Formats: sequence, C-alpha cells, structure tokens
Amino acid sequence: MTEFEIGDKVTCKKFGSLEHDFSGEVEKVYENSILVAIKDFDKQDQLTVNELNQRAIVRKSEAKKVA
Repeated sequence: MTEFEIGDKVTCKKFGSLEHDFSGEVEKVYENSILVAIKDFDKQDQLTVNELNQRAIVRKSEAKKVA
C-alpha cells in the first residue's frame, strides 16, 4: 500500500454521492484512510462537494499519488 504524507497531490475514485473521480491534496493521514481537500472535480458534483465542505475521507486503496 502506498504511504501518503500531508501535502501529497492525489486522485481519488468516485464514492457515495460523488458521481465522478476527483483530485486534491492530503490534509491528514489516518491508519487506513486519508483526508483529502478536494481541489479539482467535475462541475456536476459541485453541490455534493459543497455539502462535504470541499473535503472527503478516502480509503488509501482508492487514492493514487500524482507525480
């Protein structure tokens, strides 16, 4: 499993009410998940991203670091 650090840029798979994949920056690292500040997302997900306060907790296995 990839180890994440605060500040890493990541792409994440869609989940829950988000209908598209998104990308962002790691804000906090937990044992099996990360808190991601959502930076880039599909405009159709705008309402959901706002409801999530531009943040999402994502399983580490569902996120990938961006080089």
